[in-house]
Amino acid sequence: MIYLHDGHIREMGTDWGQLADLVEQVVRTREAGDTVSPLKTYLRFHDLQNRIIAMPAFVGGSFGLAGLKWIASYPDNGRHGLPRAHNTIILNDTATGRPDALLRSELLNGLRTAAVSGLMMRAFMAARQPEELRLGIIGWGPIGRRHLEMCAELFGDRLKQVMLYDLKGIDPETVPQSLRDRTELVSDWRALYRGSNVIATCTVAAERYIDEEPSAGALLLNVSLRDYVPASVANVKAVIVDDWREVCRENTDIEKLHEQFGLCESDARTIADVVCREALADFAASEPVFFNPMGLGAFDIAIAGYYWLRALRMGIGLELEPGI
Repeated sequence: MIYLHDGHIREMGTDWGQLADLVEQVVRTREAGDTVSPLKTYLRFHDLQNRIIAMPAFVGGSFGLAGLKWIASYPDNGRHGLPRAHNTIILNDTATGRPDALLRSELLNGLRTAAVSGLMMRAFMAARQPEELRLGIIGWGPIGRRHLEMCAELFGDRLKQVMLYDLKGIDPETVPQSLRDRTELVSDWRALYRGSNVIATCTVAAERYIDEEPSAGALLLNVSLRDYVPASVANVKAVIVDDWREVCRENTDIEKLHEQFGLCESDARTIADVVCREALADFAASEPVFFNPMGLGAFDIAIAGYYWLRALRMGIGLELEPGI
């Protein structure tokens, strides 16, 4: 078994196009019925704002991977100089169950999250063909930064404007130098929300705050899932989820829309509908798109498997010997 950490992942590098392609392959494999993704288990104790989540998954098709993502989310960790999330993934041989790899990597969590958004953005850009991409990111933590990196690589010159907002402020030096000439740091999320046609919410907001209806034709990447006052998106018809069973719980915006406005599974489309059946074409170009990805373990296992196999080829990682 080999052990990989963030340093190893960085050494292997990030190819956002490849990661978005991997997510698409998982969507198609899942649509073909060759994945297994039990509902996540949430472990809570003492301080109930904290949680440790178990995400087992099997991904068949060309992947042939099985494993478990075990991720702890402790919102107050920042006060102690620690990351909010601690992410561990174990990969098992599908024939024998033998553990093949252990990955201890917060970076992988951000890569998966932004790669899923990248797949959704590719479909949105293909369906809507906007003249330019005006990206707004609310929340400038690791997930927000991965989203900017992803957009810059996948959409290049089409990315005409970037607006960033964080409740704690943003150090301009943390913005990639190549993007600073098109980036504006704003002091109010409303300016960003009104001025962008793709908005990614990447926060750990304690309370919902977005109380305005979205602009016509905007793509809302609701990454953090708990930023929108339900009434602000109650009239949106193009509601997209990765998995309804996963996302309609745990105090998400989808659950609130279900409880307060009667949103049902039949009212929403899935990312498989978008990727495999071009579902965005069913909506007018002026209709906002509200994407709510709860995060599927199958995506995490596939991306972890991609880095594990790269590490084997490149001779990267620490080999662990089992005790007998």
